[in-house]
Amino acid sequence: MCWFSWLFTLWTSSAPSLLLVGLVGRQLGLKIGLQGVQTAICSRWGPPSDKSLFQDGDVIFGGLFHLHYQTPAIDHEFTQLQHYKPCTGLEYAPLQYMYAMVFALEEINDNPTLLPGVKLGYHIFDCCGQPMWANQAALSLAGGESSSCNLTKDSVDHPLPLIIGAASSIISEILSKTLGPLSVPLISYLSSCPCLSNKVQFPNFFRTIPSDIYQARAIAQLSIHFNWTWIGAVVENSSYGQTAIKIFQEETEGAGVCLEFIETVSLENIVNDAKRAALAIQASTARVILVFTWYTNVRELFLEVARINVTDRQFVASEAWSTSRDLLQHPVTRKVASGVLGVAIRSSALPGFENYLRALHPFHHPSDVFLREFWEAEFRCSPASLSACSGAESLEKVQNVFTDVSQLRVSYNVYLAVYAAAHALHSLLSCPNRDRPAANGSTCSSPKHIRPTELLQHLNNVNFTTPQGETFYFQDGDIPAQYDLVNWQNTPEGTLKLVLVGRVEGFDIHLNESLIHWNTGSSQVPTSVCSETCPPGTRKSNRKGEPVCCFDCIPCAEGEISNTTGSLHCDQCPLEFWSNPGRTACVPRQLDFLSFNETLGITLTTASVSGAVMTTAVFVVFLRYSQTPVVRANNSELSFLLLVSLKLCFLCSLVFIGRPSVWSCRFQQAAFGISFVLCVSCLQVKTIVVLAAFRSTRPGAEALIKWFGPGQQRGSVCLLTCVQIIICAVWLSLSPPVPKPDLGFHGSKFTLECSMTSVVGFSLILGYIGLLACTCLILAFLARKLPDNFNEAKLITFSMLIFCAVWVAFVPAYISSPGKYTVAVEIFAILASSYALLICIFAPKCFTILLRPEKNTKKYMMARCK
Repeated sequence: MCWFSWLFTLWTSSAPSLLLVGLVGRQLGLKIGLQGVQTAICSRWGPPSDKSLFQDGDVIFGGLFHLHYQTPAIDHEFTQLQHYKPCTGLEYAPLQYMYAMVFALEEINDNPTLLPGVKLGYHIFDCCGQPMWANQAALSLAGGESSSCNLTKDSVDHPLPLIIGAASSIISEILSKTLGPLSVPLISYLSSCPCLSNKVQFPNFFRTIPSDIYQARAIAQLSIHFNWTWIGAVVENSSYGQTAIKIFQEETEGAGVCLEFIETVSLENIVNDAKRAALAIQASTARVILVFTWYTNVRELFLEVARINVTDRQFVASEAWSTSRDLLQHPVTRKVASGVLGVAIRSSALPGFENYLRALHPFHHPSDVFLREFWEAEFRCSPASLSACSGAESLEKVQNVFTDVSQLRVSYNVYLAVYAAAHALHSLLSCPNRDRPAANGSTCSSPKHIRPTELLQHLNNVNFTTPQGETFYFQDGDIPAQYDLVNWQNTPEGTLKLVLVGRVEGFDIHLNESLIHWNTGSSQVPTSVCSETCPPGTRKSNRKGEPVCCFDCIPCAEGEISNTTGSLHCDQCPLEFWSNPGRTACVPRQLDFLSFNETLGITLTTASVSGAVMTTAVFVVFLRYSQTPVVRANNSELSFLLLVSLKLCFLCSLVFIGRPSVWSCRFQQAAFGISFVLCVSCLQVKTIVVLAAFRSTRPGAEALIKWFGPGQQRGSVCLLTCVQIIICAVWLSLSPPVPKPDLGFHGSKFTLECSMTSVVGFSLILGYIGLLACTCLILAFLARKLPDNFNEAKLITFSMLIFCAVWVAFVPAYISSPGKYTVAVEIFAILASSYALLICIFAPKCFTILLRPEKNTKKYMMARCK
């Protein structure tokens, strides 16, 4: 609603005395007040519709119906006030409600015992579901037609004593407050908000539909009965939806029923709201969805639900859409909403009503603009143009919502409202309790001078038997709660039909479960719980920010068990035990180590042996071509020693695999430390030799090479290696590693590992290797720009970069790895660094020796050195 219409509604609600003055002035001939208000409304809003239905009579009842479903467009031009265009799209169901009012009035006029001598007329407006237009029409009816925006030639110039309407609770609230100071009774056939039961605020309001309190309670009882404890809800963003869901929550609060989500929808923004609600349904785990909203909103919701292909939800319907034929006939509904269980307005038969509807024809009712519009929509011709319609069109064989009288619900409420008003009027005109007696059998009050206040008093005391034999009375404006419980079931033809499966009478539910077909297509009640009971091996864990009835079943962590259903916590197993795969019992832990039989052991063994074989192959190649320039130019003696040390590096990794023993624990670290120091020492000496050879070519540096001849080279390698041997000997003699089970790592297996009783010794071994590697890297880096064919400084630089990177990454990986994977990490570091040295240093030489022999000549190498 625009801001101006909202202000007008607020003004009419908060200033009824002004309206009363205007209406009294009009009745006294002073028409300025009300007509001024009407003129202002008409000029700003435009007429709600140029269509109304009028029949003159001694007493005229007003009627308000929502006959069109397309919301009127609004011109938003910010240079002037908004202007509402007429709404379109004739709604067949409300049209039937309107004719139920006309039918009831004509039936009463033909009844010689009810209101004898009094002819009832009617003036019906289409308010299009808009509060401002409903207000305008109500003021027109209450104040006399001359105050309306659109006059008709059949208009009468006196106020109406009573209005039948409206179809919306919010509009009924507004109208009741607007007409309250005038004491004009308002009898609604579809406004079910519990707030309207407040007779202090709404003393002039009556209704023939039960309060939503009863349907919300009925749905709550159904949820409890079927043990649906986890439910989603889509509600109308109005008092209808908000109040219903509030009552539902209150009724189920102590029964363990929780709502996963509550999505609101409104007619003004239904497309976006329906998309949002459909996504919430898709994302939810609830399988039962309550929907408290108008059926046109449900139609959009189902379209969105079908678009995202959600077909496994059980919908529970409120009375606003549980019997909608439009939804039942829609193909999308059959896809996503079969098996709907809903609370419906109680149904009843109206004898003669079907014949009345089928006999309607615009040629017989030329002033009925609504019938003419219906005729144009149904038969695609305009009865206003004789050439367009043949005249043979008839409703005799038409099957649609308008002619369907198989289950009259809202139409029956309208029928009851008219009869309630007629009986109250009959009681008023009969005046059995007036001090002034009736003369000559005539009524003591004239139909032309009915005061709404008196009619209101008689409505409060009305009590009669309907033509169908039911007793009808008001309880403070309400009627006793009666509902049908209906189920949407598939037919062999592929359509949906309504099946009555129970009734609600007050707070009692009578349900025949065997008749219900659920959304699964079977008679098995769907399950909709937040969480199933947690089985053994799991524990309950409440979801953050969600109700306590909603929890997750979290599997017990490794080493913990739960052997009862619905356990709140898991118990830790003793240190020597571990949980079984089902987390239901503790079992003894198994011994584990890196063996030759498992996949990881086989892979590492294969890599180690392959590296040793490749090293041997390179050794053979160098030995075979030991006299070639490539081998001789790169210090063949150190190259052979380097290959031997690399082979030892590859083979030492095999010592780490297998069940640890006292001797294997001591030997593996010593073999690892000594072989790698031997390898790095060879590289360092080779690098020093390259630098010395290059520097010796400069004037005055001839003696440099003499101080680093073959003997000094061998001695340097031995000296550097002996340092590592001493470190290993001291460490292994004072505090050697010993095999020890590692119970600290929690798993089904405990690892038998070589425990480092002295971390200092292992650190010294690694530190010494690292010191030599860094020194070698620095020296190689300084010699990297020497002629490629004369030295291998670049190759050593690159290989040592990889070597250092591997062992830098080894330290954190070694510390953080659990169990036997600690050993696997160390083996991987050994193999990775060994392969890096073998490939980076010897692969280019082997390539030249085997595949480019023309480059393995002294002439070629000397040419490159120039």
